[in-house]
Amino acid sequence: MELEAYVFETLEKVGIQRGHIVLDFGCGSGTYTLPAAEMVGNRGRVYAVDKDRKVLDELMQRAESEGLRNIVRMDTSVEPGIELPDESTDVILLFDVFHSYYFSRVADRRELLDEVYRILKPGGLLSVYPKHMESEARAELENANFYVESEFSGTLVHNSKDLEKGQVLNFRKKILEVK
Repeated sequence: MELEAYVFETLEKVGIQRGHIVLDFGCGSGTYTLPAAEMVGNRGRVYAVDKDRKVLDELMQRAESEGLRNIVRMDTSVEPGIELPDESTDVILLFDVFHSYYFSRVADRRELLDEVYRILKPGGLLSVYPKHMESEARAELENANFYVESEFSGTLVHNSKDLEKGQVLNFRKKILEVK
């Protein structure tokens, strides 16, 4: 099976569908961004978020050459702020970015999760491939008002070229009571 087939299989298991609004945080070269854009179709949108302007330039050139006009580039710094309205996103991908290499302090990861919680629609899905943090990720996400809905193991594409076995955790946000 070629690499792209593994990516589509993973995104299908995550539950990405036509019309969804997806945010790929730390999208890199677009390994998951481009197939997600194809899956959500013209009525959907994929936000490609990364701090590396060069990879975003390359990603947008690839998207244009493939005729994908539903990808929105979002340059970011190391700050976890995401410039999207509250409850505006159906699916958020945190694939190999939720770990101490990018966010060295627990408080930094919590700040990112608070931002993810803010922009995720009620009933929206947060999908996490917690590479490098497999043992701690679940607890940190649950402490940030998410609960595991499902998980699956399989062959994942890493760094746009390597295949590896990994586990993906799919979370929903807990609806908090307003007092």
